[in-house]
Amino acid sequence: MRPIIFSKMDFSHSSLFGYIEDLQELTIIERPVRRSLKTPEEIERLTVDEELSDIERAVYLLSSGQDIQGTSVVANLPVLMRQNPAETLRRVLPKIREVLHVAGVEMQLTAAVSFLTVLQEESVSIHTYSHSFLHIILQNLEHRDTGVSNAWLETLLAVIEALPKETVRHEILNPLVSKAQLSQTLQSRLVSCKIMGKVANKFEAHTVKREVLPLVKSLCQDVEYEVRACMCRQLEHVARGIGTELTKTVVLPELVELARDEGSSVRLAAFETLVNLLDMFDADDRSQTVLPLVKSFCEKSFKTDESILVSLSFHLGKLCNGLYGIFTPEQHLRFLEFYKKLSTLGLQQENGHNDNQLHLQTLEHEKKYITVRKNCAYNFPAMIVFVDPKNFHLELYSIFFCLCHDPEVPVRYTMAISFFEVAKLLNSDVYTIHKELVALLQDESLEVLDALVGHLPEILELMTNRGENNGSESKLLSIPDLIPALTTAEQRAATSLKWRTHEKLLQKYACLPHIISSDQIYYRFLHRMLTIILTNNVLPVQKAAARTLCVYLRYNRKQEQRHEVIQKLIEQLGQGKSYWNRLRFLDTCEFIMELFSKSFFCKYFFLPVLELTHDPVANVRMKLCCLLPKVKSTLKIPTDKHLLQQLELCIRKLLCQEKDKDVLTIVKRTVLELDRMEISVDAEQLEKEKQKNEGRSTNINDKMFEKKRRDSKTSSVLAKSINLSISGSSSGTSAGKEEKKSKLVRSQSFSTQVLHPKYSNIDKCPNKSSATGYTSSVPGMGKSCMLSFSDDSFRTHAAGNSGNAAFPSSSSRNLFSSADQKSNGNKESQSRKMSIKNRKSNS
Repeated sequence: MRPIIFSKMDFSHSSLFGYIEDLQELTIIERPVRRSLKTPEEIERLTVDEELSDIERAVYLLSSGQDIQGTSVVANLPVLMRQNPAETLRRVLPKIREVLHVAGVEMQLTAAVSFLTVLQEESVSIHTYSHSFLHIILQNLEHRDTGVSNAWLETLLAVIEALPKETVRHEILNPLVSKAQLSQTLQSRLVSCKIMGKVANKFEAHTVKREVLPLVKSLCQDVEYEVRACMCRQLEHVARGIGTELTKTVVLPELVELARDEGSSVRLAAFETLVNLLDMFDADDRSQTVLPLVKSFCEKSFKTDESILVSLSFHLGKLCNGLYGIFTPEQHLRFLEFYKKLSTLGLQQENGHNDNQLHLQTLEHEKKYITVRKNCAYNFPAMIVFVDPKNFHLELYSIFFCLCHDPEVPVRYTMAISFFEVAKLLNSDVYTIHKELVALLQDESLEVLDALVGHLPEILELMTNRGENNGSESKLLSIPDLIPALTTAEQRAATSLKWRTHEKLLQKYACLPHIISSDQIYYRFLHRMLTIILTNNVLPVQKAAARTLCVYLRYNRKQEQRHEVIQKLIEQLGQGKSYWNRLRFLDTCEFIMELFSKSFFCKYFFLPVLELTHDPVANVRMKLCCLLPKVKSTLKIPTDKHLLQQLELCIRKLLCQEKDKDVLTIVKRTVLELDRMEISVDAEQLEKEKQKNEGRSTNINDKMFEKKRRDSKTSSVLAKSINLSISGSSSGTSAGKEEKKSKLVRSQSFSTQVLHPKYSNIDKCPNKSSATGYTSSVPGMGKSCMLSFSDDSFRTHAAGNSGNAAFPSSSSRNLFSSADQKSNGNKESQSRKMSIKNRKSNS
C-alpha cells in the first residue's frame, strides 16, 4: 500500500472551505439515491390487486392512487379505448376529467397527448369524440402554465380539422367572441388568435367575412404587442381562407399598418407575412404597396432596426424572385448589392477602433452576423436565378468564393449543401466552380465534407459531362487536383471518430469509374479499399469499402489487374489468418454475386467459398451456411454440374461432421431451403450437348450395323465355300484329303484368331447357360467352355448425366464382333464334321 503524502496538500482556510464544499456536493449527489428507496408503507399504498380488470384498475388508481399511477392510467388511455371504448368512456374518462382539475403539469401534458392519439387512431366516431373529449380540451386551454396551454391548443387545432362545421361554430367559434375581448387574460387572447387562423379555413369566405374578420381586426389592434404579433402571423391563414379580393381590401391594409408598428416583433411578423403572401397580390399591389415597404425594411435594417436583419437575409431570395417582374434595372442592381453586403457582413475589419466597448459590441453581434451569412448561403441558388446563370461569373462568383471560404463552419456547411443546386443551375458553366469543390473536399470540418458528399456523384458527373473539357480522353482536365482532394478527404474521414461520414464517403466513391480513368482508380483507390477492409475496425465501413472495391473491379477491363485483385481477395481475405477477414470475404462474395455475372462468380469464387466449410471458427461456417442459397443460385445446368456436386458434398460433410449446435441448426434449415430451390438450366448449352450426343449415337450405331453386316456377309461366303469344297472332295484322291485337312486347320485358326489377346486364355467351365455369360464350344477342346462377360470392359457406360443415350464401349464392340466370328467358325466346323461322318459311314 502506497503511503499518503500530506506535504503537498494545502490546509489554508480557503482550501479547507473548498474541500468542505466538494464533500457537500458529493452528499447532495447521493441524497436522491437514498430518497428513491420506498418504505414498506409506500410499497403497500402502491400495490394493486392483480385480479382487477384493466377498467377497474384504472378507476381505482385514478380514485385513490398516487399522481404517478394516475399519469400512467392517462398515458394508457388510447389502449383502453381500443380494448373497451364503451366502458372507458363511461367509467374512466369522467375520473380523468375530475383528476385534471387538480393535476400537475406532467399529467396535463400526458392527457393532451393521449387525447390527440385517440383522435388520430379513430377509436370512436367524431361525434362521440366531440361529445366526450372536446369539453375537457376547452376547459384546460387557459391553464396557467404556458406549456400546458400550448399542448392543449395543439390538440384542439387538430380536432378542429376533423370536427363538422356546425360543431365548430357552436362549440368553438361562438365562445371566441367573448374570449377575444380586452377584458380577457393575455393567454386567452393569444389562444383566440391561433384558433382564428385555423377556423378561417373551415368556413366559406362570406361566413369568415361576417363572423371572423371583425374579431381579427380587433385582435390586430390589441393593446398588447404579443397579441398583435400573434394575430399578424395568423393573417396568412386568414387570407388563404377568404381569397384574393378580401385579402386586398381587408388583410393588406392591416399588414401595412402592422409593418409600421412600434413593436419590433410586430414589424417582423408583418414583413414575413407579406413575403409569404406575395403570390396573392397582383402587380399593382406589389409595386405600389409591397415594394415600398420592403425597401423601407432594407434601409432600416442596418440603421435602426437590426432585429429584422436575420429574417430579411433568410427571405431575400424569395423576395427578389417574387418581385422580379416589377424591378427596374436600378432596383435590380440595388437589391443585388444589398445581398452582397449581407454576404460579407461581419467580415470587414474596422480601422482605428480597437477599444473594449467596440470589442464587446462585436461579440454581441457576431452570432447574428454568422446567421445572416448562413442565410445568404442558403439563398445563393435563388440569387443565381435572380441575376441569370449567364451572369454568374461576373456578378456572383466573388460572393460564392467568399461564402465557400467563410471562417465559420455553419456558413461553409450551408454552401456545401447547396453546391449541387448551384452546379445544376450553372449547367455548361459548371467548370467555373471546380476550385471551390476541391476546397470544400479538403475542408477542415467533417461536417462540411459530410454535407458535400451527399450529392458528390451528381456534382462530379455534372463537372465531367458538362464542363469545358468533356472529351472522354481528357475528362480529368475539367477538375484539376480532384484525385488528391478525394484521397485527402477519405484519409481525414478515416482518422476521425465519425465513422458514418467515412461510410457515406466510401459509398459515394463508387461513382468514380464514371468520372476518372481505370488506371487512376487502380493505383489510387482500389488498393486503399482493400486496406480498409483488412485494417478498419468498423463493420459498416468495411462493408462499404468492400462494395466499392467490387464496383471498381467490375469496371476494370485489364485482365492482369483483375486477376491480381481476385488473388488478393482470396488469399488475404478468404484464406486470411483472422476469422474477421474471412467473414469479410463472404460479405465481398455477396457483393460480387450482386454486381457480376453468375459465371464470373462460379469461375473465381465458388470453390474458395466452399473451402470455408472446413473453417475452424463456428461464426464463419454459420455465415457461410446462410450464404449457400445465394451461392447455389449462381449455378447453371449442365455447365456447372461439377460445382453442384461439390456443393452437395460440402453440405453432406456439414451434416455429418458439424459439432456446433447453432451451426447445425442453420445447416438443417439451409438444406431445406436448398431443396426447395430450382437450379437454372442453360437451355442453349443443353441443346448443344443433346445434338452432339445424338450425332455421336447415330454415328456409332451406323458403324456397328455396317460392321455386323460386313462380318455376317464374310462368314456366310466363307461357310459356303467350305461346304462346297468338302462336298467336291468326297470322291477325290489322297491329295484331296490333304487339302481337306489343311482347310480344317485354317478354319480352326480363323475361328480363334479374332479373340482379343486379353481373353485368349479361356478357363474351362461347366457347360451351363447363364443370364450373364455367353457359352461357346471351341473345336479342339475336350470340354465345352463359357466366356464370361462380367468384366468391366464388357459393360456399357452412360455418355452423360442429361438423359443422353448410353453407348457400348470399344472393348464391348470388339468382343461382340469376335463372338459373332467365332460363332460362324463353330458352325463351319460342325458342318465339316457332319460331312466326314457321312463319308465314313458310306465307306
